[in-house]
Amino acid sequence: MDATQIADLAPQLEQYLVDFDDCFCRSEPMAHLRTYVKGQLSDLPRKSVEPIALAAGTPPRTLQQFLADADWKQSLMREKVQRIVARDHAHSHAVGLIDETSFAKKGDKTPGVKRQYCGATGKLDNCCVSVHLSYATPGGFHAQLDSELFLPQDWAEDRERCKNCGIPDDVVYRPKWQIALTMHERARANGVSFPWMTFDEGFGLIPAFLHTLDDRGQRYVGEVPSNFVGWCKRPEVRPAGSRRRGVRKGPCSRTAQVPDDAAVSRVDHLCHYSPAFMRQRWERFHIKDTTKGPTVWEAKAAIFYLKRNGLPTRAHWLIIARNVLDRSEVKYFISNAPGARRWRCCCKWPSAGG
Repeated sequence: MDATQIADLAPQLEQYLVDFDDCFCRSEPMAHLRTYVKGQLSDLPRKSVEPIALAAGTPPRTLQQFLADADWKQSLMREKVQRIVARDHAHSHAVGLIDETSFAKKGDKTPGVKRQYCGATGKLDNCCVSVHLSYATPGGFHAQLDSELFLPQDWAEDRERCKNCGIPDDVVYRPKWQIALTMHERARANGVSFPWMTFDEGFGLIPAFLHTLDDRGQRYVGEVPSNFVGWCKRPEVRPAGSRRRGVRKGPCSRTAQVPDDAAVSRVDHLCHYSPAFMRQRWERFHIKDTTKGPTVWEAKAAIFYLKRNGLPTRAHWLIIARNVLDRSEVKYFISNAPGARRWRCCCKWPSAGG
C-alpha cells in the first residue's frame, strides 16, 4: 500500500483506535497515540519520534514524554488486541511465534541492560532483551500479541536500581521460556487459538518448555540444538515393582525405569547414524525466491521419544533439515504433531532406531 491508499483508510483507522480510548485516563495521550500510529503508517523516510512529531505539528518532546511517561493500562490494551485477533483473524492454519529480540545499548541505565548474548550483533554485548508472542496466518496477516522485558537476575535482586528505572516491584527475574509460557497462556485465555506454535532453539532446548506445551494440548514444531537428547527407538520400560535382571535379592524398584543400557542419544547423532534416518531419502522443499535465487532445503523425519522424568514420552517427530546450497547449514526440529504413533505402527522397519 502507498501513502494515498493508507490515507484513504483514515476513517477506519480512527474507528479502530477508538476501541483503545479507555486504555488511557486522559484525552491528551489518546491524541498522541493517534499521532504516533499515523506517523508509523506514513511515508516518512524516518519514523522516529522527532520526524513523526514535526510532521504532525506536535513538539517532539511532547511525543517523547507520551512514549516514556504516559499513564496507560497495558494489560487492558493487550487484552483488546488479543480479542480482536481472536474475533477477526482466527485461521485453522495460524501459527504462534515465540521469539526474543535484542537491542544493543550503551551505559547501564536502560531497564534490563547488561552484557549478554545479543541477537542483533550476534555476540555477547551490552543489550536489553525482550520476549515476544506473535500470530501469523497463511494469508499474510501478522500481529504481535504480547511482549515482556527479560529482567536479568542481578537486576531483579537490586530493587533500588529497578525503582530508579521505573521497573515495577512485580517485575522479577523469570527465564525466557517461562515468560513465553505465560504469554501463551494469557493469549489463549483471551480467546486466541494457536493451531501451531514455533520457536527457535533458545526455547526448544528446555525440555520443561516442550512438556508444558504438550500438557496443554498445544501442537508445535520447534527448533532444538544438536545436543538435545532422546530415543528414535522406544526403550523397554521396566514396570514398578520389578527387580533388575540377574539380581536375586534387594528391594524392588518403586517406580518405572528404563534399562541402564538404554542411553539417550544426541539428535545430531541419531539423524546421521540411526537406521530410522539412514534408510530414508531426502525430500526437497522450495522455501522462497530471493534476489540471490531460490531457497531450497531438504529434510527427513522419524519418530522420536523425549525423556521425561527418566522415561520416554509418547511418540514425537524428529526432523533434520539442511540447506541444499550449503549442506553445512543444518537444523534440527522436534514436533508433537499427530500421526507419529500411527506411522510407527505402519512402518516396514518397526525395530529401526538409535
